[in-house]
Amino acid sequence: MYSAVPSYLQLAGHLREAITSGEIAPGEALPSLAAMVTETGLSMSTVQRAVRVLAGEGLVVTVPGRGIYAAPQE
Repeated sequence: MYSAVPSYLQLAGHLREAITSGEIAPGEALPSLAAMVTETGLSMSTVQRAVRVLAGEGLVVTVPGRGIYAAPQE
């Protein structure tokens, strides 16, 4: 099925909903990039782009060598 919404924005929206709903708690690790690639069937660059969108919104923080975490809520 085709969608006019780019794949990276669809993934970012799904992750945003999981974070804002509390499904992924503040400080909790998100799945690894490799796991998201496997789960979604998207390319690594598409998954990275989705994470960059969320980082730009302040919803996630990336810790090099450690992972991606839901940002603490203020």
